[in-house]
Amino acid sequence: MVQLATEENKSVTAASVPLSERSDEDLMLDYMTNRDPMLFTELVVRHERELYGYLHRFLGQVELARDVLQATFLQLYLKCDSFHAGRRLRPWLYTIATNQAIDALRSNRRHWGPSIDFALASPEGEYAPMSESLEGWESEPPAEAELRECRAGVRQAVDQLPMQLRQLVRMVYFDGLKYREAADALAIPLGTVKSRMHSAFHKLQRQLHHLAS
Repeated sequence: MVQLATEENKSVTAASVPLSERSDEDLMLDYMTNRDPMLFTELVVRHERELYGYLHRFLGQVELARDVLQATFLQLYLKCDSFHAGRRLRPWLYTIATNQAIDALRSNRRHWGPSIDFALASPEGEYAPMSESLEGWESEPPAEAELRECRAGVRQAVDQLPMQLRQLVRMVYFDGLKYREAADALAIPLGTVKSRMHSAFHKLQRQLHHLAS
């Protein structure tokens, strides 16, 4: 009886907390239990913009990114029972989105066509999102022609990276994932993420050296 009362109290407490204040993991576990569509809708609203941005950069096609985004949330719905306590939802969503994107590329026989608008900096420790690497340019912005040349050089350099490295550059630089989150999303060891990012940075640094001269 004590246990039942405790579980009931937990349910009442969770129900009294606004959806916007509950964690992704709490909403997902709750949805697995009662299939309340409001819970699933809240998760979609929270993550659709970020995932669409990732997929758009990954695939380089607006319509394809939208299709894969829908497929991602469909897979989340279909596979929700495989989610478990202690797992983080955001990296899991990236895993689903990445797998769906790769399947789409294979079925459509498309090539990677990312849209990259930022230049590469050399941050300390974990790599910061690329948007932060432009902060040093704010006081003395480059001429428009130079900026276009820089962006074109970055696009070309990243396009030439091996697929595994390009994937990590997008996740860490553009989407702001931490190393651990990227490792969880790709189901690879944390040390592999660090070594690949180190390799990607040095490859890009060599390719973009002429832009800094």
